[in-house]
Amino acid sequence: MSTLTRDDIEQAARHVYQVMPATAQYAWPLLAERLGCTVWIKHENHTPTGAFKVRGGITFMHWLKRTHPEVKGIVSATRGNHGQSLALAASAAGLRALIVVPQGNSVEKNNAMRGFGGEVVEFGRDFDEAREEAARLAQAQGLYLVPPFHRELVKGVATYALELFTAVPDLDTVYVPIGCGSGICAVLAARDALGLDTRVVGVVSTEAAAAKLSFESGKLCETASANTFADGLAVRKPIPEAFDIYGAAASRMVAVDDDQIAEAMRVYYTDTHNLAEGAGAAALAALMQERDAMAGKKVGVILSGGNVDRSVYANIIA
Repeated sequence: MSTLTRDDIEQAARHVYQVMPATAQYAWPLLAERLGCTVWIKHENHTPTGAFKVRGGITFMHWLKRTHPEVKGIVSATRGNHGQSLALAASAAGLRALIVVPQGNSVEKNNAMRGFGGEVVEFGRDFDEAREEAARLAQAQGLYLVPPFHRELVKGVATYALELFTAVPDLDTVYVPIGCGSGICAVLAARDALGLDTRVVGVVSTEAAAAKLSFESGKLCETASANTFADGLAVRKPIPEAFDIYGAAASRMVAVDDDQIAEAMRVYYTDTHNLAEGAGAAALAALMQERDAMAGKKVGVILSGGNVDRSVYANIIA
């Protein structure tokens, strides 16, 4: 993936801001008190789809309409946030959106995808099997297969990092959750485009640690399962193009378990009254784990989304 310039990201922002405003970043005092450092939260739970992915969906559809005007519809696999993003952006562009999710996927995320105009198909036991079915349906139905990682997706997502770094250019470290990798690659791209030296730390689930294993061994590693309630992190094998970027440019990787993620979700509620889904709270969980090393520093944390089912959230808060 060729390097993104500040101009590239600002151009993407112009497209994004036709659909949504910039999201806020706040330094919450109770988090600072709790963790002994200044904590800037980037609120991607406040986008129209409740997650950061919508930015990439918007820029991707702009690119697709321009470069493939013959396309009548798209298909993609998701656990939810990418699918909501594509459903919203495709509907706005007048395209059909077919979204493949694994069986037993979040009911509320499925409903939201339909609400934004997507058709939802359940297939397979996890995200990776849903991806294979999406590829088959693309062939069978003549739809454009939207990958989980693409330069245009990263360019759109990088707009949140541009907002954060413009507001707070002197962050020591930023913690970013990793699913398929567009988030961390976007943060790295924006950091480099602005010429900053902020350290970027990737966060994975202990139950879906392929990105961390790959980062530490220097080669792609796959896990047998990805059984975490943080569905946005539940990926068994890294996307090679994403790994090429974060494998070379991230500072380190931190793994957090489901209990730590649940605790971070409770902390978000108590200290900021914000709703975070599992993947959305993972970055804060990582900072909580590394609080001693971050003492006195100025730290950024990506709250990537707030789309958690009511029943799941009720159990965690209780």
